[in-house]
Amino acid sequence: MRIRTGIVGMGFIGVCHLDAIKRIGFAEISAVADMDFELAKRKADEFGVSKCYETVDALVADPEIDIVHNCTPNFMHFEINEKIIKAGKHILSEKPLALNSDESHKMLMLLEQNPEIVHAVNFNYRMNPLVQDMKNRIAAGEIGKPMLVHGSYLQDWLLYDTDYNWRLEPEVGGPSRCIADIGSHWMDLAQVVTGSKITEVCADLATTIPVRKKPKGRVETFAVNTNTEYEEKEIKTEDFGAVLVKFENGLHGEFLVSQISAGRKCHLNIEIDGSKASYYWNQETADHMWMGNREGYNCEIFRNPNLMTKESRPYTYLAAGHPEGWNDAMRNNIYAIYKFIADGKRIGKDNADFASFYDGHYIMKLTEAILQSSAERRWVKVAKS
Repeated sequence: MRIRTGIVGMGFIGVCHLDAIKRIGFAEISAVADMDFELAKRKADEFGVSKCYETVDALVADPEIDIVHNCTPNFMHFEINEKIIKAGKHILSEKPLALNSDESHKMLMLLEQNPEIVHAVNFNYRMNPLVQDMKNRIAAGEIGKPMLVHGSYLQDWLLYDTDYNWRLEPEVGGPSRCIADIGSHWMDLAQVVTGSKITEVCADLATTIPVRKKPKGRVETFAVNTNTEYEEKEIKTEDFGAVLVKFENGLHGEFLVSQISAGRKCHLNIEIDGSKASYYWNQETADHMWMGNREGYNCEIFRNPNLMTKESRPYTYLAAGHPEGWNDAMRNNIYAIYKFIADGKRIGKDNADFASFYDGHYIMKLTEAILQSSAERRWVKVAKS
């Protein structure tokens, strides 16, 4: 089966999707679309995509497209995802799934009317080979009973008051920024490797740069702002957050997220401390995993396909010593989704390594619980509905 893809949104992440799809042998990119048609046309020409649409409606109506990737800004996710689902297409959406859990819940209700649709959210960090390997080894009891989970996701791309991006605006990015944008990845990782959901949170969020200089020209994500003309904008979303968490299985943990930590670019790390040993992994050195022991020597584990669990081997394809990283995790996520489709599997019936809309909806509820906790200065249980 050859899977044909359409991509909506040709910014930074859309191009990353496009590049990863080209590495899947049984997939082809049929069409792209963007609000900026000239941008979409340039990317289509650059990557050899034959069709370029001016509207989302035209792309989702294309009968030759099997799956649509939604790579648009957050405020557009609900409307576009709804159109894709109603068109009967499989769907991969960027995170966060929506602006709020009401929107994401409506998507789930619509999907329950269309059970044949495979739906996924791009929590690609979980698809790093060593993360999958860690998940399987923890489930097999290799570190004993997990007792503590902790880590962080630190960046510096919003360190200066001249740094600006659409994610800073609640009407575009949503009521949470740092937690929803990068904290969501850490929470997804923690739930995946422990095999348990976070059910209660206690958070402290802060906006350390209350006013920023918004350039009058367009600035791409992660790009250096060289505009000299700007307007001052009040910032209402958080620059960092510290969160205590409790899990369904009784596990405890904590994590810190920041977009104002000088020198940190994409510092996502997690440690799981068990009754026998500990595992630590940092995505900036994704081919390495540390194992800590009390009675014996600590050791550093290098990704080696020959030594990994059989369940994780489909997600590693280079020989040991040839580094695999972020682009490979993106490729692995898309591969897992497309293989799931090609095998005729269904969400809810068959096990999936990738994140579904159910996972994305739960992350939305976690984010809202964290916002509530910080505002009310107390522990908050995650809503079950």
